[in-house]
Amino acid sequence: TMFLVGLSGGIASGKSTVVALLRDLGCAVIDADLIAREVVQPPLKAYQEIVRSFGTRVLLENGEIDREALGNIIFSQPEKRLLLNSITHPEIQKVMLKQILKYFVLGYRYVILDIPLLFETNRLTKFMKYTVLVYCDPKTQLSRLMRRDQGLSLAQAQARISSQLPLDQKRPLATHVIDNSGAWESTHQQVLSLHSHLEDSLHFLWARLAVGGAVAGLGGLVTLLLWRFIS
Repeated sequence: TMFLVGLSGGIASGKSTVVALLRDLGCAVIDADLIAREVVQPPLKAYQEIVRSFGTRVLLENGEIDREALGNIIFSQPEKRLLLNSITHPEIQKVMLKQILKYFVLGYRYVILDIPLLFETNRLTKFMKYTVLVYCDPKTQLSRLMRRDQGLSLAQAQARISSQLPLDQKRPLATHVIDNSGAWESTHQQVLSLHSHLEDSLHFLWARLAVGGAVAGLGGLVTLLLWRFIS
């Protein structure tokens, strides 16, 4: 038995801090953003489609994707952001599926999927038993982003925040909210409470597989997951 937990936030909301705390507690976490970096490496399929769609202007001298150049395009042109998502999301989901299967085989009771655009895309929320939002108030979010990325102008920072669904609109969509507006100690206590809830949860996304043997059962699970997550 196993269930999935979707974790999201907003740019500069402090999601990385929460993920680090959950990993320290022994949770299995799949990082969609890390996978997104991996699937666009040359000469993979997504890399080739990005170069074909955006041109060589989004490449570094060594031939890899220039994330800053690509980011400047997609944050100012919503249609380009949708195009990029259509290229990368299927590849990201394939890798995530493989990692979910790995943790299932290892016997984990739940897996946390760290997905920055979980609520924007809304395609995967139906597979999550719980959804967690890492929240901070808009003023704090803008301040943190400009402090983190000091090369951004105010207009650029606001554009990057505006490219995502506002955190205040995401709050009612989540089953759990971690308010990261204040001190680290407060966030830490909220993460501990969430972890305790997940550990004690008896609600599972998948029912027990009633099959004749372990090999057949794993094969059936793979078929089910491929159909639900990729098709």
